[in-house]
Amino acid sequence: MRVFRLLSLSIFILFMGCQSVSSKLTLNIWHQMLYENRKALRAVCDSYEADNPNIQINLTYRETEELRSNFQSSAMGGSGPELIYGPSDQVGPFSTMGIIQPLDNLFDKDYFEKFVSNAVVKSEGNTWMIGDVVGNHLMLLYNKELLKSPPVNTDELIDIGKRLTIDKDGDGRSDQFGLVWNFTEPFFYAPWLAGFGEWLITDENKPNLNTQANITGFQFIKSLRDEHNILPKECDYETANALFKTGSAAMIINGDWSWGDYKGIVDFGIARIPKVVETGKWPAPMVSTKGYSININTSGIELEETIKLVKYLTSDTVQLYYTDRLNTQPSSKTALLDPLVTENELLRDSAKIIEVGRPMPIVPEMRAIWDALRTQYQAVLGGNVTPEEAAALSQTNAEKQIKEMNQIIQPTYQATILKILAPLAFLLILWFSKKHFIQFFQQFEKNRFAYYMIIPSVLGIFAVVIFPFFYNIFISLSNFSLRTFRDWQLVGFHNYISVFKEPLFYWVFIKTVVWTSVNLIFHVTLGIFLALLINRTMPAKPILRTMLIIPWALPQYISALTWRGMFNQEYGSINLMLNKFFAMDPIQWLSQPFEAFTACIMTNIWLGFPFMMVIALGGLQSIPREMYEAARVDGANSWQQFVKITLPMLKPVMIPAIILGTIWTFNNINVVWLVSNAGEPSDQTHILVSYVYKAAFNLYRYGYAAAMSMLIFLILLTFGLVFMKKTDATGSNVY
Repeated sequence: MRVFRLLSLSIFILFMGCQSVSSKLTLNIWHQMLYENRKALRAVCDSYEADNPNIQINLTYRETEELRSNFQSSAMGGSGPELIYGPSDQVGPFSTMGIIQPLDNLFDKDYFEKFVSNAVVKSEGNTWMIGDVVGNHLMLLYNKELLKSPPVNTDELIDIGKRLTIDKDGDGRSDQFGLVWNFTEPFFYAPWLAGFGEWLITDENKPNLNTQANITGFQFIKSLRDEHNILPKECDYETANALFKTGSAAMIINGDWSWGDYKGIVDFGIARIPKVVETGKWPAPMVSTKGYSININTSGIELEETIKLVKYLTSDTVQLYYTDRLNTQPSSKTALLDPLVTENELLRDSAKIIEVGRPMPIVPEMRAIWDALRTQYQAVLGGNVTPEEAAALSQTNAEKQIKEMNQIIQPTYQATILKILAPLAFLLILWFSKKHFIQFFQQFEKNRFAYYMIIPSVLGIFAVVIFPFFYNIFISLSNFSLRTFRDWQLVGFHNYISVFKEPLFYWVFIKTVVWTSVNLIFHVTLGIFLALLINRTMPAKPILRTMLIIPWALPQYISALTWRGMFNQEYGSINLMLNKFFAMDPIQWLSQPFEAFTACIMTNIWLGFPFMMVIALGGLQSIPREMYEAARVDGANSWQQFVKITLPMLKPVMIPAIILGTIWTFNNINVVWLVSNAGEPSDQTHILVSYVYKAAFNLYRYGYAAAMSMLIFLILLTFGLVFMKKTDATGSNVY
């Protein structure tokens, strides 16, 4: 009893301490700002906290796609940040889902009138976002130390690019490029499509991809890389950014958000993306605003203080601070007249580019258009389809995905049956569990302290495992989607039928099986081999053992991105070593489907073998030495000892490890998503779990994704049960 009282007192003191610490009202902002921008935001928020000591502002950085998916899931659950900051195209899906608030009744009309028109983001008659900067557009940036004046048209671009692409050391690999940019991403391709005479979406918000302009655009970008050789063979955003910052690229196509990263490092100028000679048209970048939206779940005093915070963050003072520090274009009409803006050469040139840009579409259908374009565009760059085939397929796929995205499935008789069966099933579970409930209450007084100790764990398991599991079952049987985000209902087994009708499901399933099998074979084989090796008496054994555990100890996120860099075709260490030691030509690790999938497998093998090694090492150290001595006396060689003693004795520890390894590998989205950059190239590296993520958070097919996740669960459950039975993992005669 004394222990219980002391524990209760400690919890009370801790609770009161937390209360005192959290006496300030906490406001959360999720954003996707780059490093210099987020430092500026932090400084602004620190100033606001100093003037408002009752307010604490927490800032959380998330990459753009991660920001959107996490906000969707948190807002759906009734939580999430008070403010979300990002580009205006997120307004379309967020407002359709009903997870952000209309701002018209929260702010005075005079407040909206202080901003330029494109900074006040409206949809379907309501205002959903207030932007603090305008632009968010692409342009040509050039290093003034390498290039005095930028090219005006594509012919000049090619000529200058060839002149400034240099192999300085004569090793057959370019050390400096004339032009770099993240050319595999559709957003960076879109301005060129306008330059060739078309746009990717019609005024009726329908895809416009099967056009001659798109075909010609595909051919042009591919020719810059493969014929004119002024682009790196593989170049994502980080690679392009690094090359330009280090002076290894004369020009880069990037956005105004990047200026803060280059300030003080590169003496750069900006210009329009060069005119297309063939059409006489200028590429038109997408122009938008970045700004703040308020979570639908924000209310009461939090809402009042959030409104005050938004007014401060979008004030002239803050906008001009950003302008001075980051060269951003203010959204305030008054701030635009300030000398900090009018006398800024970069902003003057940027304003001219904004004038000829095209507004970024904010409709949710753009996600389907981006996705369809991205897949086929990368297939063209990889040489796997012709531009004509890619244009036709991108149009077909975009139309199909938009139809699926906007489809509202109506309930059937199956829904009625499920509504009757669900309560009955719950009652049956309670009936068959009544014996355990009776025992619990009978023994409660006797085991009161023990029950009090396990209650937090039980509640945690219920909140984190049990409730989400059954909630997911309900979603899989519902019409939960973009259009029914807040008013979904049970409809029956439509989603499961759709999964089995989709040919892509079977192809992705096969790849997932291959992915899991190959990884597990190497994990187990390497793990046991290395365990046998370091189980011997050898010098520096502790150091070796520690080094072999490092892949497992490092965060997967860091490891996966490191490996992605190592697989770069031109600069990656893997190709450099293959060339040096085996005289092999560079392998297109990240731009060809088979090679990219292989790269993901290699990365995961490196990450996974330490776990198996540690498990096997523990098992080896538990085997009595006397058994090996007896075997040697009987004349058994090393292989016979391994087969007859080591493997059977390792079985009890390795079988659970293999089951866990299979489940982890089968569901390991991190490696695939990070190494292949979300399924690149052309969505050919997806496994089931990454395909589920894409269906849910990129295409908003939540019911479909939930059904597929339940199938994944059933597949793994079946595997676990069958594997344990076949291996007698739970039997008494394990040895």
